Amino acid sequence: MATQDFLVELGTEELPPKALKPLSDAFTQGIALGLEEAGIEFGKVESFAAPRRLAVRIRDLADSQPDKSVERRGPAVRAAFDDAGNPTRALTGFATSLGVTPDQLDTLETDKGAWVVYRTVEQGKPTVELMPELVEQSLAGLPIPKRMRWGAHRTEFVRPVHWVVMLFGNKVIEAPIMGLTPGNKTRGHRFHCPKSLIIPTPNDYEVVLKQEGYVIADFAERREQIRAGVTQLAEKEAGGKAVIDEDLLDEVTALNEWPVPLMGRFEERFLEVPAEALISSMKEHQKYFHVVAADGEMLPLFITVANIESKDPSQVVSGNEKVIRPRLSDAAFFYETDRKTKLKDRIDALKPIVFQEKLGSIYDKSVRVAALAKKIADAIGSDPALAERAAMLAKTDLVTEMVLEFTDLQGIMGQYYAANDGEPEDVAKALNEQYMPRFAGDDLPTTLTGCAIAIADRLDSLVGLFGINQPPSGTRDPFALRRASLGVLRIIIERELPLDLQTCCEWAEENFTVLTEQNTASTVVDYMLERFRAYYDEQGIGAEVYLAVHARRPTRPLDFDRRVKAVDAFRQLPEAQALAGANKRVSNILTKQGGDSIGETVDASLLQDSAEKALAEQVDQQSAKVVPLFENGDYASALSSLASLRAPVDNFFDEVMVMADDEAVRNNRLALLNRLRNLFLRVADISLLPTAG
Repeated sequence: MATQDFLVELGTEELPPKALKPLSDAFTQGIALGLEEAGIEFGKVESFAAPRRLAVRIRDLADSQPDKSVERRGPAVRAAFDDAGNPTRALTGFATSLGVTPDQLDTLETDKGAWVVYRTVEQGKPTVELMPELVEQSLAGLPIPKRMRWGAHRTEFVRPVHWVVMLFGNKVIEAPIMGLTPGNKTRGHRFHCPKSLIIPTPNDYEVVLKQEGYVIADFAERREQIRAGVTQLAEKEAGGKAVIDEDLLDEVTALNEWPVPLMGRFEERFLEVPAEALISSMKEHQKYFHVVAADGEMLPLFITVANIESKDPSQVVSGNEKVIRPRLSDAAFFYETDRKTKLKDRIDALKPIVFQEKLGSIYDKSVRVAALAKKIADAIGSDPALAERAAMLAKTDLVTEMVLEFTDLQGIMGQYYAANDGEPEDVAKALNEQYMPRFAGDDLPTTLTGCAIAIADRLDSLVGLFGINQPPSGTRDPFALRRASLGVLRIIIERELPLDLQTCCEWAEENFTVLTEQNTASTVVDYMLERFRAYYDEQGIGAEVYLAVHARRPTRPLDFDRRVKAVDAFRQLPEAQALAGANKRVSNILTKQGGDSIGETVDASLLQDSAEKALAEQVDQQSAKVVPLFENGDYASALSSLASLRAPVDNFFDEVMVMADDEAVRNNRLALLNRLRNLFLRVADISLLPTAG
C-alpha cells in the first residue's frame, strides 16, 4: 500500500498561552485515535504549536483503508428454503436488504446447524476522503471550556480561524475545515513576515516557517531554545543564574513564535522587599525570569523574552524596565505599610471574612484550629503554646495589602511579618508551613509546630464540611479536601508522627457545635484511609496490598504505611501465594463454622495427626517470636518469619481432615486454624492477596 506524509495546520488569532500545549496534545491525540479507529496505517505522529497555529504531521500515512472481509449471517438454512427448495420470504428479505440475489449467498456450517451467509470484501475508503472528517472530529473534541464565534460565521473555536493547510503528499485536500477551504499557504511571523508562504509538502513545514517566516513551529524546540538563551544570557551578562520555573517557561514558549531573550534591570532598593514578592510581581504580571547570584541571592535583574528581533533591543529593554518599576514600587509600598501593623493586631479583622456559611468566619476557624493544634503538638512532642499562638496568627496575613494584591504569597508573607514582629522562629515558620504540601510532591513542614498547624487546619476543614454533609462529590471538591487528606497522610508518614487519625478527628469534632451528621470523625477517617489507595498506586504498590491492610482499618497512618510496606515485601516471597491461598481457605472454613465465636485455645491432648501436631508446634514458636515484633511495629520481620509456616500449613491441609466427626477434635482444629489466621491478621488480611493457581 502506498504512503504519503500528511499535514494539517490551523491558523488562528493568538491562542490562550496556558491552553496552547493541552490544545496541541489533544488535537494530535484526536487525529491519531481517529486513524486507529478507521484502521488506516501510519507512522510517526508529530505536533506543532505556536501562538497562532496548531499543526499535526503524520508520517507514512497509507493512502486508503485496507480492504475488509465482511460476513453477515442470515436465516438458518432450514428456514431459508421451503420443502420444494425455493427461497422463503426470510431468505429473499435478507438478500434484498443487502442488494443481492439469493444465488449470491453462501452457507455456513456450525455446531448448531447451517446458516445462510453473505460474504464480500468491503473496499477501504481513500485516506483523502476520510481525513477532513477526522480532523473536524478532533477539533470538536478539544478541551475548550468556552468557544467563540467571529464575523458572520457560525463556526465556533477558542479563537478566530483565518487559514487552514491540509496536504497529503504535495496534494491539497480541499474539503472545508472550520468553514474554510484548505490550501498549501501558511503565514509567517506577524511583523517579520506578514505574508503568505507556500508549504510544498508536509516535510517542508517547519523548515519553511523557520527559514522564511521567522516562526519556530515546534513547541519543544522553541521551549529549549528559550531555556538555553535565558540561561546563557544570565551567565554571560551577569555571571549569575536564571531561575527557570517550568510552568512559566511553558507559558513564555506559548507567547512567542520567534523568541529573543533580553536582560533588564531594576533599582537595587527593591531588593529590601522579600524576594518572593518581587518574583511574584515579575512572573505573574510580566512573565519575566529572575536572576540570582552564585550564593542564591537575588540580583536586580530580570530576563524578558521578546517575540521580535528588534533592530534596537535597548528600546525593548527600556520599555520593560519602565513597566516593571511601578509594579515593584507597589510591592515595596505594601511591604512597608504592612509592617506598621503587627499580625496579632489583625486577628479581629478575620471576623467578617466567611470561611463557610455554616462553619463561621476565618476567625472562628482559627480558634478551632488553635485548640486542635495545641493537642496535636502535645501528642507529637512539640510545644503546645507555640502551636496555639501560630494557629491564631496563621490567617492574619490574608488581610495585609501584600497578600490582597498577590494572593499566592499567603503564608510566605505571614512568615516575614511574624519575624518582623519578633514572634518565635517556630511560630514564624509555621505561618508559611501551614500550607505545605501545597501540591503533589511539594516540601513538607520542617518544624513540629508547622506540622501541627498544617494537620490541624486540614482536619478542621474535613471534619467541619463532612459534619454538615458537604463532602466532595464526583469532580466537585471546592475546598480541596482530597488534597488536604493526602497532605495530612504525607506529613504524618514522612515526618514519622505518632498520630491516630481517629483520635485527631474526634478532637476536631469536639470544637464544633453546628455539626448535623452522626459519627463524623469515623466517616472522615474512612474517607482519608481511602486516599491511601492512590497514594500507594503512585508508588507502584498494587491495590491488593492496600486492600489487605485496609481490611484491618489501622487508623495510625505511620502504622498503616509500615504494614503496607511489609505486606508488599511479603508478597514478593515464594511462599506468599500459597499462604494467601491457605488463609483464604481458613477464612472460608471459619466463617462457615461460626466465625468470631471460634476461640484460639488449642488443647495439645486433642492433637492426633503428626501434621496437626507439627503445625501447632510451629504456630506456638512463631507466636512467641512475632508477637513482640508486631508490638514494636516491625511487621516486615514478622511476616518474613511467618513465611516459614508454608510447609506445615500445606502438610496440614494435605493430611488432616479439619471437620472430624469428633466435635472436640473438630473444634480444636478450628481453634488451631483461628490462631494461625489471627497471627497474620495482626498485620493484614493476606487472604486478599493473589493466590497460587
